[in-house]
Amino acid sequence: MKRWSKRWTGMLGIVLSCSLLISACSSNTENAPDNGGQAEGNSATGNGGNTELFSPVGEYPIVTKTMKLKMFAPQFASIENMDTNAFTTFVEKKTNIDIEFELVPDNALNDRKQLMLASGDYPEVILHGNLTKEEQMKYGKQGVFIPLNDLIDKYAPNFKKAMEDIPYLKSSITAPDGNIYALPQINECYHCDYAMKLWLNKAWLDKLGLKIPTTTEEFYNVLKAFKEKDPNGNGKPDEIPLTGSDEMWAGNISAFLMNAFIVDDYTEKSNGTFLSVKDGKVDMVANKEEWKQGLLYLNKLYKEGLIDPAAFTQNADAIQQLANREPDNIMGGLTTALISYAHSPDDQHPRHKEYVTVPPLKGPDGLQQTIYFAGISNSQFAITNKATEEQQIAAIRFADYLYTEEAIVLQEHGPEDKGWRKATDGELDMNGKQAKYTAIQPTEKKPTHNDGWEQIGPSLRTYDYRNSWMTPQDPLAQDGYGTRLQKESEKYEPFKTDTTYPNGVFIALEDAEIAAQLQTTIRDYIKSNMAQFITGSKSIEKEWDSYVKGFDGLQIDKYMEIYQNALAVK
Repeated sequence: MKRWSKRWTGMLGIVLSCSLLISACSSNTENAPDNGGQAEGNSATGNGGNTELFSPVGEYPIVTKTMKLKMFAPQFASIENMDTNAFTTFVEKKTNIDIEFELVPDNALNDRKQLMLASGDYPEVILHGNLTKEEQMKYGKQGVFIPLNDLIDKYAPNFKKAMEDIPYLKSSITAPDGNIYALPQINECYHCDYAMKLWLNKAWLDKLGLKIPTTTEEFYNVLKAFKEKDPNGNGKPDEIPLTGSDEMWAGNISAFLMNAFIVDDYTEKSNGTFLSVKDGKVDMVANKEEWKQGLLYLNKLYKEGLIDPAAFTQNADAIQQLANREPDNIMGGLTTALISYAHSPDDQHPRHKEYVTVPPLKGPDGLQQTIYFAGISNSQFAITNKATEEQQIAAIRFADYLYTEEAIVLQEHGPEDKGWRKATDGELDMNGKQAKYTAIQPTEKKPTHNDGWEQIGPSLRTYDYRNSWMTPQDPLAQDGYGTRLQKESEKYEPFKTDTTYPNGVFIALEDAEIAAQLQTTIRDYIKSNMAQFITGSKSIEKEWDSYVKGFDGLQIDKYMEIYQNALAVK
């Protein structure tokens, strides 16, 4: 086995609280959920390949005698040993496939992957490769990754059903040549889909006798009251009406407010195309009159001290320090997907309860919209040309098993009655209905475990599945953060726009490199000028025309042409 040591670089603890809404790492896996391990949505009844070697599709074990498969995957520092891991033991017994892991440190995954593929020294299966669309096309064209279309059709009923059930899935994983070269990890996260949120201090609103703002003008008046009317009651002009940080998930103030004027799809995760689509035609948004009006509005807020001057440069740590300043709360509003960036959502830190989200603001022309982020970007699982025909069949059936609910519960939560249990009568899920599963919180928190794979490999966490776990019905209860995010996100769904450039679109391989370069250059130009216009170091009225003309030297026509062509293929 190939192994490399790794130093753990986990996500921010405040963001981990989000994943803990639906998962608890556990150990060992003898027991499993109710579907008995049968493939869900199984419509195939024939054998795959060698009838003596393979069980019928949907039955287990997959192979009648043990088959070895080498698999590339990351080594998480939180997992003690992937060979002896409880889910590894379970899934090997379940499928009769002996996994020989080729592990690399999680934080070096992309570098090691590229070296491995370039050298030709790669295994039969990429279990978890964080495969970009460009890599899928490149190595598919070279024959390193085999097309999966026929294998899916014959041997992967669970994944076929997912493609039927999820509208964007098939188009998001199908390369321009019509082939599917890699399978994704699908994690339908409702509050993530509506990540562009504004959290506002409701306690301050109530004290000042103000309502939740619904328009950009009302929002301006609220921020002005926050600044001038001492809502924290300490007699000092120390209130910061609105803050944010580009380092936080959807922490970009300008994007939230700009969407009241014209679509702005920039976040630190998506990076943004700054393109819109109307009647199938791609267009740049950041050189339009509506963009200028949005900048004028943002500049007005900044000039009057209603936007934190540090909002365009500070990191997430600075937000925590500001939000938790004692003795008085000084933070009025915050743009971010998660209020937990600022406040730990528990009873020991009750300040978080002061905040509610504000639905998308209506702009001066009546526009009211939010970005919808659902979609597939990178994929995880691929079969290489090192696999024999029989190994290919075994591998796709192995991947298809990982899309079952049984596998998902066990790989993420470990064994029944340790990391999870079946919900008892009266335990309610996210929708207020009888829950299916209940997570068991560990009595002792340890830095490592050997219970499951967490979220390694292809998997399918649908909205229904995620919502089926027991959750407190009170959004402000000690463990009610998941309910709270769900309820707050419901305010945004009615306003999702259909004018953004869609997620998950393949750029043709011959255009991918230039598209990436142009996107970076154009994005940097827009963001740099945006900051200068908002802060007043550039005059919007005097320098707008020269800013627009500056796009001429950025090959903006080529940029739009590439994205238009990609949309046509989709």
